[in-house]
Amino acid sequence: MRKFIKTIIAASTLAAVAGAACAEAAKSEDLIRWRQSAYQVLNWNMERLKANLASPQYNKDDGAKAANTIAAIANSGMGSLYAAGTDKGKGWHDTKVKPEFFTNGQKVGELAVAFNKEANELAKVAAAGDAGAVKAQFGNLGKSCKACHDDFKIKD
Repeated sequence: MRKFIKTIIAASTLAAVAGAACAEAAKSEDLIRWRQSAYQVLNWNMERLKANLASPQYNKDDGAKAANTIAAIANSGMGSLYAAGTDKGKGWHDTKVKPEFFTNGQKVGELAVAFNKEANELAKVAAAGDAGAVKAQFGNLGKSCKACHDDFKIKD
């Protein structure tokens, strides 16, 4: 398990460095598209985990896969996809980030740290396989998502 965690940390660091380098050279539309794609993958894995938890027989391996993907994306350095100029525009669709996101760095940073913490804890709990503990931690992760959405996402 330690080797796996070290591998995830190394991969996340590499992704963050590569992501930052790519972000500097990318167009705003590309950055918006990439972050929208990352959130779609997050959403898909959260839905997978939610369905798994709702099924009569929780599947530990499937739960761990979804949780590990969520944690990997949370640790991937997505902050570099919020470069100046990406508060407006279109990726796959119009961005739903409120302009306040770009002027409230301290709060955004706190929310990002909380999300990463909850995502990493979810991966840890999911590896153990206790459906009740996974469900509780999944709820904590959802609260961290909602905290950011409440303040910084344009409502549909």
